[in-house]
Amino acid sequence: MSFEKAKADLTAKGLGDHIIVLNESSATVAEAAQALGVEPAMIAKTLSVLQGDQPVLIVTEGTAKLDNHKYKSLFHIKAKMIPYDEVEHYVGHAPGGVCPFGVNDGVVVYLDESLRKFETVYPAAGNGHTAVKLTLAELEASAGAKGWVDVCKEPEEAAQA
Repeated sequence: MSFEKAKADLTAKGLGDHIIVLNESSATVAEAAQALGVEPAMIAKTLSVLQGDQPVLIVTEGTAKLDNHKYKSLFHIKAKMIPYDEVEHYVGHAPGGVCPFGVNDGVVVYLDESLRKFETVYPAAGNGHTAVKLTLAELEASAGAKGWVDVCKEPEEAAQA
């Protein structure tokens, strides 16, 4: 059902033809990058967090990690990942297919600054065998994002920390 919701949302926004259905798994960043033949950082990974009872999605470049200090400085709350077995309930998509398209009502979406270094990115489309090839402008227009945030650290930053 998740793929159908994401596909309907993307189709309504004129982006249904950007969906890629894969035979291979795209459930992890590494698998998606391998299946699509792109660098892992170009996979638009969607992190699922709770702010109190509020589900929040943060779309980030594939190799970035959540920076707890930056997150708390911005949102004034400690980052709490949604437990694996509760993600689908809160968001509308199961782990491996979480994306900002066709999500449950009330889910807040943000885009992380780490994505800005790419013209084209590949978020999931509702399940672990799909992706969507989008320009950054298309992602921004279609994700329903509340805005851009800077809450991640990239691998070189993580290594220096």
